[in-house]
Amino acid sequence: VFHDDQHGTAIIALAALLNASEIVKKEISDLKVVINGAGASAIAIAKLIISTGVKKENVIMCDSKGVIYQGRTEGINKYKEEFAVDTDKRTLLEAMDGADVFLGLSVKGAVTKEMVKMMNRNPIIMAMANPDPEITPEEVEEVRGDAIMATGRSDYPNQVNNVLGFPFIFRGALDVRATAINEEMKLAAAKALAELARQDVPESVCKAYGLEKIEFGKEYIIPKPFDPRVLTTVAPAVAQTAMETGVARVEIKDWDKYKDVLESRLSIAKEFTRQIINKARFNPKKIVMAEGNYEKILRASQKIVEEGFATPVILGDEAEIKELADINNINLEGCEIIDPAKSDKLEEYAEQLFNQRQRKGMTKVEAKRRLIRITNYYGSMMVLNGEADCMLTGFSRSYPESVKPFLETVPLQKDYKVPSGSYFMVFKENIVLCADTTVNIDPDAEQLAEIALQSTETWKKFDTDAKIAMLSFTNFGSVRIPRTKKVSDAMKMVKEKHPELIIDGDMQADTATYPPIAQDAFPFSAIQGDANTLVFPNLEAGNIAYKLLYRLGGGTAIGPILQGFCKSVHVLQRGSDVNEIVNMAAIAVVDAHYKEQHKDEICK
Repeated sequence: VFHDDQHGTAIIALAALLNASEIVKKEISDLKVVINGAGASAIAIAKLIISTGVKKENVIMCDSKGVIYQGRTEGINKYKEEFAVDTDKRTLLEAMDGADVFLGLSVKGAVTKEMVKMMNRNPIIMAMANPDPEITPEEVEEVRGDAIMATGRSDYPNQVNNVLGFPFIFRGALDVRATAINEEMKLAAAKALAELARQDVPESVCKAYGLEKIEFGKEYIIPKPFDPRVLTTVAPAVAQTAMETGVARVEIKDWDKYKDVLESRLSIAKEFTRQIINKARFNPKKIVMAEGNYEKILRASQKIVEEGFATPVILGDEAEIKELADINNINLEGCEIIDPAKSDKLEEYAEQLFNQRQRKGMTKVEAKRRLIRITNYYGSMMVLNGEADCMLTGFSRSYPESVKPFLETVPLQKDYKVPSGSYFMVFKENIVLCADTTVNIDPDAEQLAEIALQSTETWKKFDTDAKIAMLSFTNFGSVRIPRTKKVSDAMKMVKEKHPELIIDGDMQADTATYPPIAQDAFPFSAIQGDANTLVFPNLEAGNIAYKLLYRLGGGTAIGPILQGFCKSVHVLQRGSDVNEIVNMAAIAVVDAHYKEQHKDEICK
């Protein structure tokens, strides 16, 4: 029997102790530990920390009658006797003198400020009594500014709670059908949690706790309880150790696939983005990150390298970028940094940009100025000249401002006169592509047809056939006015060019997405409530709809994906978080590979 309240708490406490001892620069083997409480959880913690390297003779356990010492007879049982030590200390107060660590599993108020004052330099205090700790962080702070403090409560930093262990430890054990959860598996779980706390914390986790940033340090020594990465970190560590120690009855051979399966259990959005990243890994590319003077861009670049699907080329002042990375502990190994102002390609690109725009009011001096001051232009020229495969921008600028350099420099695919923008909207049961959500304000029939075809191409990059609904407020000509006619005309244009595609319209949104309506009223329609691509009649409808689906409908928005260009160039949602930037980078890499494979078909 594995009692999570005992062993789970022990695992989390050990993870916290490993990190806290690293922060205060003390070796585990040198720690003098006081444990107050001698119940099952306290004994589980004592056994686990000793198996990690804490010396048994350096652990003093106390119960309600004081120190458990060799020769004591009152209130002793075989479990307590195992931790009896040879000492002349008899009370908790005496035990705390010179201690490095306090682990409390007792009662509120058991520890006083006087006791804390007596502890060694940089004490580690885990007051885990519930519902109230043995001593509060505020009380500790009054007398020891050098302490690292943890409690069992969620309203203080460093919550040592077995919620971090359950169900992730069990998940790993069950997935290999382990016959037991042994000490090695517990240690593996603790070390995995400790390592996770040292990694960058996703912005989504920070937001969940109302914090701008969470960084490894005195107030963050263990992961937050609702960090979704705990599942994909702890379960594989436990499963792998079960196999290594001979208690697993099922062998996991593909660990990347196993982690993907775990991630998919979190949400369909996680599963979909993981599929995109995995697809990008098969054909890594060089990606321009045009706004290198922003921390999130640098963090995303680091993660892109870690994921292994691209080499980021970061544009901006090299000294400023490196300083920003150093301040925020961002590792830029594997990234390239280019300062357009000092680039040996500057004159060549200026000449090329001038030749493109000389009859549209641009002088050569202005071309050079834009390449230096607006990195989007320099990045565009890199992609055009094959110095990079794809590009991301838009983190700090408005969408129109960000897309303008692409419209001025990057050619469209040969069959198109306009580009468009789309979002994947991911729901619990399905994924829908919405277009146009970002570019064309009031497209005509021909432009709507292009948007539909571009959206089909986007699905094709991810090995899926599009089922396109051309949306309106009408169903199949029920109201005949110009704004509904353009929708049905667009559908006909697509069918004429590509009769193999599944497309219909004009139709209302519920006809496109709710099978009973189409089946009962419109059995002739090629779309029977199963559309995975929604083409909106104008930008107002598309932009409003996707934002309502995101904010009120519970959908996850992945995008915006820029469609119709010969090269893979994309504009981020302004202020995107790190995961959103990484996801868009993966989409850009997949897009670049597709366009490279089909360049003779799609480019002029």
